[in-house]
Amino acid sequence: MKTPPSLDQLISALKVLPGVGPKSAQRMAFHLLQRDKGGAERLARALDKALGQVMHCERCNTFSETPLCNVCADPERRQDLLCIVEMPADLLMLEQARCFDGLYFVLMGRISPMEGIGPREVNLDKLLVRAQDGLVEEVVIATNFTAEGEVTSHMISELFKSRGIKVTRIARGMPVGGELEFIDPGTLAQAVFERREVG
Repeated sequence: MKTPPSLDQLISALKVLPGVGPKSAQRMAFHLLQRDKGGAERLARALDKALGQVMHCERCNTFSETPLCNVCADPERRQDLLCIVEMPADLLMLEQARCFDGLYFVLMGRISPMEGIGPREVNLDKLLVRAQDGLVEEVVIATNFTAEGEVTSHMISELFKSRGIKVTRIARGMPVGGELEFIDPGTLAQAVFERREVG
């Protein structure tokens, strides 16, 4: 039996989500259409609204509905500290841990030559402009302790070493291969407090 084309399109659309394969996408589609049409409508409206209203913050590159996100717009934040993270989820984890009072830059990824992701794809040119605003004195690298995160960290440190900006890396209290998004706030806070200068 052939499924209707619109159902096929829904299943294909759900497969773009990380960790969702053909069977999971099919189950989700059937559930939304059969058991939770209200949920499906809310999901469609929320996705449509997010696509129309969410943009990148002009300063830190995270998601925002305004030109400056609430962190960048906060006059109480330290202007001399700039923490570099891979994804918005990492920024949220650092904020929840309440261990950093500076500003951020979100790369929206990490360098991965195997996947064809280079410096341009992770906004290193934009980061360089942002960090050289005359206020930033220290760049705190908080990329994940994965192979790609380490490559990204190394490239960022090389970028700033010759420019008179102090470069530090969060401490390795985090497990090797660990990602910020999944680390408990206490461990993450300790890693930020014990950050070390990149040699």
